[in-house]
Amino acid sequence: MTILAAFSASGHARAPLYLAAQIARTTGDNVLAAAVIERPWPPRGDPVEKEYLDYVGRQAAHALDSAAAVLPATIEFSTLVHESTSVPKGLMELAASHRAQIVVVGSSSSGLLGRVALGSVTERLVHTAQVPVAIAPRGYAQGSGKIRRLTAAYGGEADVNGLIPAAAQLAKDWSTLLRIVSFTVRNVAAFSGRIESAAEDLVVQQWSRRTHDDIVRLLDSVRADVRNDGPLDDVDVVVGTGADWNTAVQSVPWEAGDMLLLGSGAAAQSAQVFLGSAAARILRNCPVPVMVVPRYEG
Repeated sequence: MTILAAFSASGHARAPLYLAAQIARTTGDNVLAAAVIERPWPPRGDPVEKEYLDYVGRQAAHALDSAAAVLPATIEFSTLVHESTSVPKGLMELAASHRAQIVVVGSSSSGLLGRVALGSVTERLVHTAQVPVAIAPRGYAQGSGKIRRLTAAYGGEADVNGLIPAAAQLAKDWSTLLRIVSFTVRNVAAFSGRIESAAEDLVVQQWSRRTHDDIVRLLDSVRADVRNDGPLDDVDVVVGTGADWNTAVQSVPWEAGDMLLLGSGAAAQSAQVFLGSAAARILRNCPVPVMVVPRYEG
């Protein structure tokens, strides 16, 4: 199988290559690092246009080869320059033609260092792609390790779109640990005026217990579908709470080798990713790589 890593000639372009290499070490797949060159549409077909595209292609190929040269020799790596009418469309064309199982992209250069931020390319991909889209935090430079733990973000649409069984299957395939976390912003006082902290804590505790029990019941229902004793035998269930999304996400411990899984929102078509509003807020505050997965069809 192939992991498609998107490359651009900007200073942070190596982040998706590093993440793709880390996933490849985990899965044993090969990596295709690709630079997409946008060509005019409709094409004019004149010599000047062709000369310009050839020049940009050579520059992109040189930058791509230089970036790929620093990656581990133990990974099967290839590079490609592809022309298309847009970068997102070109990546989807390559994903289809090379049967890529994951597309890996980087964060916007305008985002915070160490956080995931959507740019124009990633924004379109997480609303149209038909394969999982993994996003590296800005400045990501993970070493020689593997993905060790997958954390599935359980939410209101996780049952509908099958994130938990998809995460369990992926944990089985990748031989990783599995954790399920539910994030919520529970600033009770903001909605009901002054409230005693003990009463607010009680509300949060009751909600957390109910959420924990819901997740456990969901896990029990998918055990039979994942015919493997590994991923569902030792699953951590965590609830992250806070007065805002950043506090809620940071209340959960994160380690090197973690990856957060987000499910597609209710608007997603079958086998297509679509980032919902809550997932987008979680994504922006996550300190580890994030992968948005299509609706799970079992």
